Amino acid sequence: MRMLVYNIRYAAGTGRRFHFPFPGSGYVKDTGENMKKITRFIRSVGADIVGLVEVDTGSYRARRQNQASELARQLKFEAVHGTKYGRSSMTARLPVLSKQGNAVLTNRRIVDRRFRYLNNGVKRLVIELELDDLNLFLVHLSLKYKHRQHQLSELSHWVRGSGKPVIVAGDFNVFRGERELDVFLAKTGLQNANCNGFPSHPSRAPKRQLDYILHSPQIVATDLQIPSVTYSDHVPLIWDFQLQ
Repeated sequence: MRMLVYNIRYAAGTGRRFHFPFPGSGYVKDTGENMKKITRFIRSVGADIVGLVEVDTGSYRARRQNQASELARQLKFEAVHGTKYGRSSMTARLPVLSKQGNAVLTNRRIVDRRFRYLNNGVKRLVIELELDDLNLFLVHLSLKYKHRQHQLSELSHWVRGSGKPVIVAGDFNVFRGERELDVFLAKTGLQNANCNGFPSHPSRAPKRQLDYILHSPQIVATDLQIPSVTYSDHVPLIWDFQLQ
């Protein structure tokens, strides 16, 4: 089985054009052309599960289209997506920001799905999918260290309560390095698919590992690729695995 994990930055792009005519202006520009490039890349990977972080679910910059749903339609996959802010958050009510979310696309049978919201941080959504042989948690953790630690503690309880082998994947924002995950890994028994610690951010010259795929020991990694793709400020992770 193959999984792709990719923070696509709402297809806003990267490089000098992203910051022209003012810093961060890429976030308010039309994303249609870059989304086409991202779509072609994702189709070429041939993944069975696609975890997307920072997806636009229908703002003006995405031409009112849900990027996850449109990509799933082209792949003939099922899409599960949600706004990444808490249900009671003011952020979830603001224009554009209310359309910022995460998504999982898959060609596998979905047994159950759940949208969980962490108690700390601004970005709180955890998408949980139960497939026939495993449970998947897609995350995008807080930018603040203290909030991340609270989020990881809460997440560890959900992982330990799973009755199937587990994958936890997404953008963990661990700016202090993988040691931030030591307690979480010890509590859950999960392993890092990127055992060599290859960096994933920034995409043009990766220096730090922010994106992770963590998995139960019953799931055996057979290959990991981190292609030099610069459609976003993160590079994608392509992971091949099998269940024991």
